[in-house]
Amino acid sequence: MNPITLIIIYFTIFMGPVITMSSSNLLLMWIGLEVSLLAIIPLLTNKKSPRSTEAATKYFLTQATASMILLLAIMLNYKQSGVWMFQQQTNNMLLNMTLISLAMKLGLAPFHYWLPEVTQGIPMHIGLILLTWQKIAPLSILYQIYHLLNPTITTTLAIASVFIGAWGGLNQTQMRKIMAYSSIAHMGWMMAILPYNPNLTLLNLMIYILLTTPMFISLMMSSATTINSFSLTWNKTPMILAITSIILLSTGGLPPLTGFLPKWTIISELLKNNCSILSTLMAIMALLNLFFYTRLIYSVSLTMFPTNNNSKMISHHTNLKYNLILPVLTVLSTLTLPLSPQLMT
Repeated sequence: MNPITLIIIYFTIFMGPVITMSSSNLLLMWIGLEVSLLAIIPLLTNKKSPRSTEAATKYFLTQATASMILLLAIMLNYKQSGVWMFQQQTNNMLLNMTLISLAMKLGLAPFHYWLPEVTQGIPMHIGLILLTWQKIAPLSILYQIYHLLNPTITTTLAIASVFIGAWGGLNQTQMRKIMAYSSIAHMGWMMAILPYNPNLTLLNLMIYILLTTPMFISLMMSSATTINSFSLTWNKTPMILAITSIILLSTGGLPPLTGFLPKWTIISELLKNNCSILSTLMAIMALLNLFFYTRLIYSVSLTMFPTNNNSKMISHHTNLKYNLILPVLTVLSTLTLPLSPQLMT
């Protein structure tokens, strides 16, 4: 693709969520969502293959349907109240339509079916954008209207997402699908705490992005798409083994790593609000997530699969462009827990 075109596309993707986050007008929020949606489609179809075309089509149809529902809710709200924002007297049906449309955009269960398939059909770096940056705009809208949403529906979406994210990732061998189900589970945790303490949702989102980014960079450096190909990393880039293992344990929420912080704070906040059953179920499902992360660590670093290459350590210097940023992100994604008192205040 033409470099100038690529720069314009990436800038537009960057500006979409920024427009949504900085607006209080619902129509401008919707425009921000549409800008980022339309800008990412050329990147999804950049690799000329049937799989990427199918992924782009699924993504566009799902997101366009969600946008249509959201725009309908915004227009009906304007017709009823005469203002471009939701208020206390807004019809509950319109708020539920908004919540469902944003859940479709985020890939929350039961509207999650498109996310693993789309992530599997696109290049790794576009998958990183899809699972991190594209989540910011819908979550920023939910953050602004959280006090108007129906907590029962929000909690139902959350617990369904945590269950699907845990069970769905168990039988996967494709790395991108595992990361997609991990994303669904993390989104479920964010939605669970949204009615009670939306600031913890933002904290969880920041740490989720901090954990997902180095994991995807590790996958790009090792050119791994399946567990089998990822298990040969010891022969290509041995340093990735230690980095990946620590990041996966942190993503699973194992103390004393950074990933434990959002789970710790969310469970304690839910218990303060007498949601003991919900927090117990979520903690149990987190163990399932930790199980398939641990299984991945076992296949990557604790076993030595057969390889056709007789020479040890093919290259120590592959993908030099990531050599500076990956250690920094790894430190942040594993050693931020001591800063938790400062973050909480």
